[in-house]
Amino acid sequence: MSESLLNIENFDAYIVIGILIFFGLMEVIAGYLHRSKRTSSDWIQEVGSFFALAVLIKPAIVVVVWALGNMVFPDAQSVLGHWNFWILLVFYLLIDDVLQYWYHRSAHEYEWLWKLHRPHHQAEEMGFFVSYRNAALYYVIMPNLWWVALITFLGGGASVALGLILKQLIIIGSHSRVKWDNFLYKYKIFNPLISVLERIIITPAFHHAHHGKSIKDGISDPNGNYGNTFSLWDQFFGTAKFTRQFPIEYGLPNDPKDKWTASYFYPVITSDIPDSEIARGYEKQDTKTLEPTIVELEKGEKYLWCQCGHSGNQPFCDGSHHGTKHKPLLFEAKRTGKVKLCNCKATKTGPFCDDSHVLVHS
Repeated sequence: MSESLLNIENFDAYIVIGILIFFGLMEVIAGYLHRSKRTSSDWIQEVGSFFALAVLIKPAIVVVVWALGNMVFPDAQSVLGHWNFWILLVFYLLIDDVLQYWYHRSAHEYEWLWKLHRPHHQAEEMGFFVSYRNAALYYVIMPNLWWVALITFLGGGASVALGLILKQLIIIGSHSRVKWDNFLYKYKIFNPLISVLERIIITPAFHHAHHGKSIKDGISDPNGNYGNTFSLWDQFFGTAKFTRQFPIEYGLPNDPKDKWTASYFYPVITSDIPDSEIARGYEKQDTKTLEPTIVELEKGEKYLWCQCGHSGNQPFCDGSHHGTKHKPLLFEAKRTGKVKLCNCKATKTGPFCDDSHVLVHS
């Protein structure tokens, strides 16, 4: 019966729309949409991106894969059709998710890909449509979208349909402002359940931390928690952070507020704001110096020391590390007074200067 339903044309699409409606209604009932600070530009980008992905990009990828498959490997069509439905479902989901983990992580570590993913992190509040907020090209080259088309061509259509429904339920739920896991953290009786769940799937607290503005709050980790459906890969590759709390601030430090056209259509359309990362000809500046910087710190205050060497606010972080493999170092001042902070980024005792710049001089 279940497989018959999944073979109905566009059945998965109907379910995904149903999931969106469900979380949308929950946000309306909770008053989140009424209190939303989203601009018209935010709504255009998020809703428009969803429909462009569903109506144009995904179907186009499927058409291309099927055309190439029939042309190059015609005998491979439906080769997986004899596989057990549930084994094929697990196979599809695990490959899909590990592809997405590395693609997402790469989007934070390589500048060219970061510029396509950056709109996703410009959102200053969470919401179910934030799931679809990326540049168009980000989706066109997304490996797991091509994987969906490929495994469908190979005969796994029914398993893919159910897999997409399960994925979207988790993804939309983890982006929504309806923090369904809060209830499970609140009551001790549910702690064993959520302890198992959060070690398997992406929960709202886990993913909201990824959207937090800065690690300075002790909750956020915009350079971690990359998982899409499962938290397994973050745990395995050392990028998981479980706090069971939610950031107060979301978005990017020093966001220039680019127009939605530049954010969505980059690199075809670029920003008209010179300091924006997606402005034509923009290059990150090397702001390292050989000499340390003397700064006044206050006991008990937390600071973010720049490790990427691109901050415009040296020696402190200003968010310029996004799109690099570096992340800032969070530290707390032990005393009030002036200290020498490393600005050559070669110190072994970061953030403090250990005279490594002398070796660079010599």
